[in-house]
Amino acid sequence: MSQQLPDVQASAPDVTVGLSQVGVTGVEKLVKIARPGKRPIVLMAEFEVFVDLPSWRKGADMSRNMEVVDEILEEATREEAYRAEEVCGDAAERLLEKHDYTSRAEVSMEAAFMKREQTPESDRETQHTVDIIAAATATDEGTREEIGARVDGMTVCPCSQGMSEARARTAMEDLGVDDETIDAFLEEVPQPGHSQRGHATLTVEADGDPQVDLDDVIDIARDAMSARIYNLAKRPDEDHMTYESHADAKFVEDCVRSMAEGVVDEFHHLPDDAVVTMKQSNDESIHQHNAHAERVVDVGTLRSEVRTDQ
Repeated sequence: MSQQLPDVQASAPDVTVGLSQVGVTGVEKLVKIARPGKRPIVLMAEFEVFVDLPSWRKGADMSRNMEVVDEILEEATREEAYRAEEVCGDAAERLLEKHDYTSRAEVSMEAAFMKREQTPESDRETQHTVDIIAAATATDEGTREEIGARVDGMTVCPCSQGMSEARARTAMEDLGVDDETIDAFLEEVPQPGHSQRGHATLTVEADGDPQVDLDDVIDIARDAMSARIYNLAKRPDEDHMTYESHADAKFVEDCVRSMAEGVVDEFHHLPDDAVVTMKQSNDESIHQHNAHAERVVDVGTLRSEVRTDQ
C-alpha cells in the first residue's frame, strides 16, 4: 500500500505574509523563432518564472512551475513561435491557469542574438551581438507583453570635447589664423573627446501584443548613441566610427532622450498606456566609475514631452 505524501507547501506559514514573487531563475531552454521566408532563429534563452503567493500559503509548487515551463517552451521549440514575447505570454497564462491560489504570473527571458550586417566603409559582412529581452505578466484582467533589446555602441563626451575645441581655438589664434577660418576648421574637423563604450536598453510593454518590430527597437537603440560599432573594422571603418562619434558627441542623458525621440517617431501605433523603458550606461574611459541614465514612461506622456520640445 503506497503512502500518501503530505503537501507541505499548501500548509499555512508561521508568519502570514504574502509574497509578490516566488519562482525559479536561470532556466535555460532552446527557443525557435519563425521568420517568414527565412530559416527560423534558434536562441539559447534564460528564463525567470514567478507567481505571487498569498499570505495563507507556505510555498509555491516549484515542480508544477517547472512542469509548465518545460511544457510551453518545448512546444515553442518544436512548433516555432513568431515572437519572443509570445512565448513568455503563453507561459505566464498557463501558469495562472494551473495555480488556483495565484493572481499574477510573470515570465521573462533573455537571449543573445547574432545579426548580420555590412561594415560602413569597407562593405564587409560581419555580425554583431544583441541581447533580446522579452517578458509577460498575466493576471485575471489580461496579459501585458514586453519586447526589447540591449545593444552596444560608443559615445564621446561633449564636455571634454568642448575643452579640446577651446584649446584648439586658442592655439590657432596664437598662430594668427583668422576667426572665420578657425570656425570653418572646427566645424569640419570635430575635436578630441574621451570616448566610452555605451550600452543602450530599450523595451516596450503593452496589453496583449505590442506589435513592435524587434529590428526597429535595435536600430533606435544603436542610433541613440554617438556611433554604431562593428566587430569587423578595416581602417576606413575605424576612421568612419571615430569621425561619426566625435561629430555627434552625447552624454548618457542625450542618449536616453534620443531613444525617446526615436520611439515617438517610429511607433505611431502604440497606445498611450504602453510603457517604454529606456536606459543608457557608459563604461567611462577616464574614470573608475561609470555613467547611467534612464527613463520609464507611458507613451502618451512621452509623446507630449517630445512634441513640446520640438
